[in-house]
Amino acid sequence: MHSFGYRANALLTFAVTILALMCAMASFSDNFNHPSPSSSVQVLNVNWFQKQPNGNDEVSLTLNISADLQSLFTWNTKQVFVFLAAEYETSKNSLNQISLWDGIIASKEHAKFWTHTSNKYRFIDQGSNLRGKEFNLTLHWHVMPKTGKMFADKLVMSGYRLPKEYR
Repeated sequence: MHSFGYRANALLTFAVTILALMCAMASFSDNFNHPSPSSSVQVLNVNWFQKQPNGNDEVSLTLNISADLQSLFTWNTKQVFVFLAAEYETSKNSLNQISLWDGIIASKEHAKFWTHTSNKYRFIDQGSNLRGKEFNLTLHWHVMPKTGKMFADKLVMSGYRLPKEYR
């Protein structure tokens, strides 16, 4: 006859093994999801475009951001972190990336959204490189699962240009 401790240990080991197997299967099932998110961003207004006293360029934009990220959600998705970044090139750096807005989407019901906002974070270039500069607006997302590995992707929207003169 086996003792109570031996039986409890066997039951606990079995339960943890089954739980680990279920977590692995949940994580593996995410590989079969092929999301097709969509997004559009409109720059409605350049609120101001100025040169700071220290010589840096600063821009404030009014944006309409709409996105449908519902296809990113599966039964294993806990939340999605999403952010909008302005990306441009300068002679010093091949990629400058500035976060303008971000948010956390906790459920599929909130994954289709539209927001009218000014940039949440300051759009500043270290130098005077922004006049007449073409830039991309890129919507990045990080899917945080309940179990398994986190994955990230992005959607690049090009064709934006800043004014040639300060306002």
